[in-house]
Amino acid sequence: MIALKRPTTNSRSLEKLKAVGAAVVHAPQYSSKFLDQHQHHPSVTQNQPSDINIMASLWTRASSKLASSGATALQFHRGAARITSIHAIPSTYTTAPTINHSLTKSNERKTLLSRPGLLGIKREMISWFTSSGAQYAATIIEIDSCEVIDTISFDEHGYSAVKVGHVDKLKNVDKGVLRLCEAAGVSPKAKISEFRVRTDEGLIKPGAELRADYFAVGQLVDVKGVTKGKGFAGVMKRHGFKGLGATHGVSVSHRSAGSMGATQDPGRVLPGKKMAGRMGGNNCTVHNNEVLHADGDAGILVVKGQIPGPKGAYVKITDARKVYGKSLLSERKL
Repeated sequence: MIALKRPTTNSRSLEKLKAVGAAVVHAPQYSSKFLDQHQHHPSVTQNQPSDINIMASLWTRASSKLASSGATALQFHRGAARITSIHAIPSTYTTAPTINHSLTKSNERKTLLSRPGLLGIKREMISWFTSSGAQYAATIIEIDSCEVIDTISFDEHGYSAVKVGHVDKLKNVDKGVLRLCEAAGVSPKAKISEFRVRTDEGLIKPGAELRADYFAVGQLVDVKGVTKGKGFAGVMKRHGFKGLGATHGVSVSHRSAGSMGATQDPGRVLPGKKMAGRMGGNNCTVHNNEVLHADGDAGILVVKGQIPGPKGAYVKITDARKVYGKSLLSERKL
């Protein structure tokens, strides 16, 4: 008589299977076939429970009790039982939260101020002396005929903003600017800029004049402008490279960049490599300039420190967005 070898199961998986008899079971189709084929094996008798009988009984009890939950705790792969913790199943199928793309939530995520800023002209730098004798480098900004010419509401355009014009212009004015200024009841402007605000509460009625005393003495402001253009500059001036040696075999290439750092691998010069090129003429914002003096009648605003751009350049002055230290910005709740 030939004894048939009874199909066995991984003992370690079987022990885990016995411990999780109440676990949720969901197996593929070939798993049920595996049970059907081996449950009636000649070596399996009714009196002697086999591993397959144990697995079948656990399958029946678990699937009838908790199959409606849809989780997977036991799977059969190539005839072997694989146990997965039921507590880890929900995290497997979790999805990332949906980002709210509404215009209101988008404005809340932006760092917007509650009121617009001013347009000015950089005049010159001076030495500013305080009453205690302290000396500071300061910049004079001229505020000339700075008026509101238009407002943009959130309901109509999806964001809130104020258009501010600066310096009267009597000829060669665009028709679009003429229509805006005529509707606001102000003279045509040479420079127009848009300032975004957080909500419609920060909108200012068109035709209102914004003077230099719009900012309080002692508060911090941000000044944005275009830096001076330097033209085509080498790497030593543009990026502060050390340069090559003045002697000891170095000839002609004393101020060059040297090696580009690219050999056979990657075999090219990577994008963004610092090289010679056009220098200056970039947008630049200087943060947290303290207001030293504000004269609304004379249209003079004096701020501490330097600001970008040459003399006569237009600059935008706004309340400081990133305030370090105490200032009047928090006290006035701007």
